[in-house]
Amino acid sequence: MAKSKGTAEDDVVTIKKYANRRLYDTERSCYITLEDLGTMVRDGRDFRVVDAKSGDDITHNVLTQIIMDEETRGETLLPVNFLRHLIGMYGDKMQSMVPQYLEASMTAFRKNQQDVRSALEGALGSNPLAELTRRNMEMFQQAAGAFIPGAGGASKAKDAEIAALKTEIAELKSELAKKK
Repeated sequence: MAKSKGTAEDDVVTIKKYANRRLYDTERSCYITLEDLGTMVRDGRDFRVVDAKSGDDITHNVLTQIIMDEETRGETLLPVNFLRHLIGMYGDKMQSMVPQYLEASMTAFRKNQQDVRSALEGALGSNPLAELTRRNMEMFQQAAGAFIPGAGGASKAKDAEIAALKTEIAELKSELAKKK
């Protein structure tokens, strides 16, 4: 959501939420909706929401409400099993690690998404999909190693699976090249 790590406080739009649930954009001097905030997120515009009376930062709650509204409209991104696992993590010993893990995972996903788009536009070299697959496997192994001791190391079964995936990717690339 932030423009960059070094975003100045001046670049963060302050949104005031009043007791009547209205949201006021202090930058544009107008009332806005949760849908407008969703658009700001998608546009990469950084903001914080404060309770107009107390001054408390309630950005987390408002962003959660935006997700709830999107999920209610049928735009579901969060599978039921994921939600159950997430709820199950509350109160768990590893709860403090979950936010950083989810944020890092989402950052990696967004990066890979951008790389795939670039690859499809022909901006990358001749073998972008294999490189993405390799990086994804490395990140998965690192993540698994952080939570499950010994999971980060490759076993013979994993090596065989990786080799099979590499073969499948090579075949898919070959088919893709033929279609061009």
